[in-house]
Amino acid sequence: MRFPERLSCAFLAAAAAAVLATCVLAQRAPPWTEDCRKATYPPSGPTYHGPVPGYTINLDLPPYKRWHKVITDMAPALRTIVQNVKDVVNAFFPSGKVMKMVDERLASMLGNLPWPFEEELKGIADVSQIPLGEIISFNIFYELFTVCTSIIAEDKKGHLFHARNMDFGIFLGWNKNNNTWTVTENLKLLTVNLDFQKNSQTVFKATSFAGYVGILTGLKPGMFSLTLNERFNSNGGYLGIIEWMLGRRDGMWISFLMRDVLENATSYEEAKNLLVKTKILAPVYFILGGNKSGEGCVITRDRKSTLDVYELRPQEGRWYLVETNYDRWKAPFFLDDRRKPTITCLNQTTQENISLPALYDILSTKPILNKLTVYTTLMDVSGDVFESYLRDCPDPCIGW
Repeated sequence: MRFPERLSCAFLAAAAAAVLATCVLAQRAPPWTEDCRKATYPPSGPTYHGPVPGYTINLDLPPYKRWHKVITDMAPALRTIVQNVKDVVNAFFPSGKVMKMVDERLASMLGNLPWPFEEELKGIADVSQIPLGEIISFNIFYELFTVCTSIIAEDKKGHLFHARNMDFGIFLGWNKNNNTWTVTENLKLLTVNLDFQKNSQTVFKATSFAGYVGILTGLKPGMFSLTLNERFNSNGGYLGIIEWMLGRRDGMWISFLMRDVLENATSYEEAKNLLVKTKILAPVYFILGGNKSGEGCVITRDRKSTLDVYELRPQEGRWYLVETNYDRWKAPFFLDDRRKPTITCLNQTTQENISLPALYDILSTKPILNKLTVYTTLMDVSGDVFESYLRDCPDPCIGW
């Protein structure tokens, strides 16, 4: 989560300069890197924080009521996270005027959010007893700050696997007592597996945060899997949100689009078409996997256009795709290169040995696993496998 980008680069550079200098002088690898890990699955040990609790979201219920059970259980943790967000905003704007505007202005914009999200947000606010404007801002929050590593890989038999690390929380309070990001740790208390159902049948599955009605990680059984990674761009998501607040509303919230695709698309190709063509509020990478050989792509999006669709080509040797938070044709920021170690570990694993356990090993390898990592998700569309695990990154571990 780097916002704005120039500030983030300066922050990261300052934070790591001393360690980098030491490593260069000593001619050794930084302490936050390691060889590709093996035999970490089933999850256990110091990198495993715990299981993710599960809930059913009944889409046959009125939208206002769908989240009541989740929020009843998670309200204390949700209030903590919302307070975290308020603390950050108030640190930058100590007058309190910004949060007052959030409480009043955002809530007054009801009627402009697409159905059913508006009614769902009202229900969440009422059950949690958190002001509606703050619930809306909690949902906006993730339009801007989603940092991840996503992988799609195909084995020699043409079977597809999709896995991701969800990283979130930089700049949102560093706890120097235990070397963790405050929001990252608090989000682990809000992480839930959701089974969205109609007529008692699963429509799609997702891992999300209680109180957040969009989707960042999901699977439609037998059809496709989908993850979202933030794309850093000067024409960023905050501009789309400002335009939306000022009345220009021809773009869709990216997490709402993700959920709409998971709920309504009936094939990999239909999902890809929607993700490529729909105008959105924030630049993003959509990582989409299907259910048969060659069905996998990374879609690089600006707010109003698609810049690139990079697809699996197993017959040409391209049996995996890796996306972090940088355009594939550009080098990552040198203090945030999760791409290279991911590719190194995939190549060491080989296509003959790729599997969900092997992908969990890769996503457990530092710095792919880092202090921002909230959870790891493993997906197999054809096998209807959807697993998520809360993560920890014991020291030495890079903060991003």
